[in-house]
Amino acid sequence: MSNGTDGDPLENARETFVHSWGALGSSWGISRTMAMLHALLLISDEPLSTDEVMDELGVSRGNANTNLRELVGWGLVRKVVRKGERREYFEADKDVWTMFCTVARERKRRELEPALAVLEGCRDQTKGLRSAKAKAFHGQISELAEFVATANGILDRLAASDQSKVIPAVLKWLK
Repeated sequence: MSNGTDGDPLENARETFVHSWGALGSSWGISRTMAMLHALLLISDEPLSTDEVMDELGVSRGNANTNLRELVGWGLVRKVVRKGERREYFEADKDVWTMFCTVARERKRRELEPALAVLEGCRDQTKGLRSAKAKAFHGQISELAEFVATANGILDRLAASDQSKVIPAVLKWLK
């Protein structure tokens, strides 16, 4: 990000946020650059071009393009067309609840659903086995499958309610 911002508290906070969001991204299973790019777009007043993203984050064109495409694919960022401009601009969805629902849907699709399919397949393969070892395995896998199916259902309901004002209001009330 920009250099020489030691005296500007806003720029310092922006830089801290972008870099910290990037560091957190790796623990969420996404690349540091992708998370930093999302953070940058999230706090930008105006849509940014690929060149502006490259300048702000100090990343290559290929890295910027790859991560922008990935963020667009997740539904967290959208392309913006400016009349008379040939270059593409990008902006993040700034509604926190919508962002949460989008991430929940994508994580569910990429992680929970494949895990549930594996668990259900293993459970089905061991359903009729009679040895103590097979019964113990089947029981453990069945419990895991039930838990993941429940989590999947909860995320279905949460992610489907991005237009709902009830859940965000309840969460705010719980504070």
